[in-house]
Amino acid sequence: MSAAPQASAMREYLLGLQARIMGALQAIEDDGEGGARVLVDPWRKGADELLQGDGITQIIEGGRVFERAGCGFSHVRGPRLPPSATQHRPELAGAPFEAMGVSLVFHPRNPYVPTVHMNVRMIAAGHPRQEPVCWFGGGMDLTPYYGFDADVVHFHQTCKTALAPFGDDKYPRFKRWCDEYFRLKHRGEQRGVGGVFFDDFSELGLARSMAMTQAVGDAFLPAYLPIVEKHQGAPYGERERDFQLYRRGRYVEFNLVWDRGTHFGLQSGGRTESILLSMPPLASWAYQRTPEEGSPEARLAEHFLVPRDWV
Repeated sequence: MSAAPQASAMREYLLGLQARIMGALQAIEDDGEGGARVLVDPWRKGADELLQGDGITQIIEGGRVFERAGCGFSHVRGPRLPPSATQHRPELAGAPFEAMGVSLVFHPRNPYVPTVHMNVRMIAAGHPRQEPVCWFGGGMDLTPYYGFDADVVHFHQTCKTALAPFGDDKYPRFKRWCDEYFRLKHRGEQRGVGGVFFDDFSELGLARSMAMTQAVGDAFLPAYLPIVEKHQGAPYGERERDFQLYRRGRYVEFNLVWDRGTHFGLQSGGRTESILLSMPPLASWAYQRTPEEGSPEARLAEHFLVPRDWV
């Protein structure tokens, strides 16, 4: 099964996107002593495995700026869609599928630099002797530990600008979708300050839907790098580090309990090491921890972890 004539072009775009993003991170790491190198780990799944296909995992660990920054490309095929991918498309339950995408999560060392997630993907599926159905998904979202209004406004404005050519409704709609999706339902709190998120998207037709997905991918570096550059040298101490690790625990909870991408990868027989590259190298949990009233830690929950219109 071939997804579409555009599948080859999408693959080349995704490989280029991964290279651009990790090249930018390497430049940041190289701009000072103690910078880490990007590890490039190509992989392939053989005919005897549940999924067939290939990918490249690129990751920085123990870096000067990024404690852990993983960006994975994958292009796989499987005999049947997993349940996480068919809850909105029951007619495709059990259908063979093809999926490709780039997914990243960056965990900076400095608590004043936010964690960030971005993903863009294309999926095609269809039963034998049927034309494959293609759809897209993706988005990006920001998870600060110490929030700054200007950073959040910049991040959201960049997302809004990227989506503007595809309709005035896209940013507000995808922004709401992001707020609803990246929510820890078991705790009744947001994971971060949001961004944009979309899934099962094909309403603009194949070419325009793909172009919109690529526009989101292209907007990632302009949305995130200025925030890194602004705060990477900020002084911090044990208090800020402790709070960062505590909030990282919430990130782990979301990714393992609620994230459809994690579930899709594990249910479909994906490469576990690549699927879990989103995990931070260190995280912590505390029983009924309550921040001091009026503190920056309290302000995160009161001001930033509340869905609001930022632009």
